[in-house]
Amino acid sequence: MALLTWNSKYSVGVQAMDSQHTQLFDMVNDLHAAMMQGKAQSVTGPLLRKLADYTQRHFTAEEALMASKSYPELTKHKAEHVALTKQVSDFVGRFEKGENTLSLHLMNFLRDWLMNHIQKEDQKYGVFLNKLGVK
Repeated sequence: MALLTWNSKYSVGVQAMDSQHTQLFDMVNDLHAAMMQGKAQSVTGPLLRKLADYTQRHFTAEEALMASKSYPELTKHKAEHVALTKQVSDFVGRFEKGENTLSLHLMNFLRDWLMNHIQKEDQKYGVFLNKLGVK
């Protein structure tokens, strides 16, 4: 069973960002499935790294889009991205050193952060960009 299921309530109304968000959902689900199946670190490690790298690329694209349209809450939004990136990078570093293992706690944290961030903060820029004709 998937940890996250994409549906229209997560759509920000900007096709490029919705596409990236669905990719993030898929990656979290792949990581969760590997963890639940007891896959070795040799499988889960690359999945975790792929998720962290893609998240960073997504944040960069999202912030560039917001900056190009002078989104007024960009600074606050970037600060949230920085905080999550630091938490995930710290976890990945400890995981790669063998100091941490994947856990339901981490998976639930990622799920909750992603769902809440999209439904609250990302929805705000979606409305703003939609009013400017960005779809």
